[in-house]
Amino acid sequence: MSDLEMSSSDDASVDSSKDNSSQESELQFSYDEETLIIRMFNLVGERWSLIAGRIPGRTAEEIEKYWNTRYSTSQ
Repeated sequence: MSDLEMSSSDDASVDSSKDNSSQESELQFSYDEETLIIRMFNLVGERWSLIAGRIPGRTAEEIEKYWNTRYSTSQ
């Protein structure tokens, strides 16, 4: 295998690992963020934009996705 072929195959594996890690990091919340989400949910329910307004750098969509994957009771 030439150096060029090895380089391009290495790039492809790096790109796919970046995609996987970015998807996993989307749902990474700190303990404080998680506690605040739970407390706010108990106060205002599924008003994700209100909850997101209390957590800098988080969107309503991120919080809703996190909640649904972590605490959803519909099974």
